[in-house]
Amino acid sequence: MKKVFKFVSDMRTKRKFTGAFKAQVAIEALKERETLAELSKRFDIHQNMITRWKQEFIERSASVFDSPEPDKNAERQTEQLYAKIGKLEVELDWLKKTSKIAGL
Repeated sequence: MKKVFKFVSDMRTKRKFTGAFKAQVAIEALKERETLAELSKRFDIHQNMITRWKQEFIERSASVFDSPEPDKNAERQTEQLYAKIGKLEVELDWLKKTSKIAGL
């Protein structure tokens, strides 16, 4: 017997999805305005994947409220410090150039 190997050119490679895309699909599934089959066709994803993402979304949603809100004051303070560093670097460069001109 002769074995025949057939190469399928339209085989899908493993796709990677962003968290935002997964959340969007999960939210659409939670709305239940469309069936899983319709969502599967619209997003070009298998129904099992949608079900898995929906379940994970529900299980992990409580962690949003458990984690503390980002400290906006700390972010503002960091931005101010970076701005001060930039200003000091410009002043240092200017002093280096003027000291060379003065011959110091």
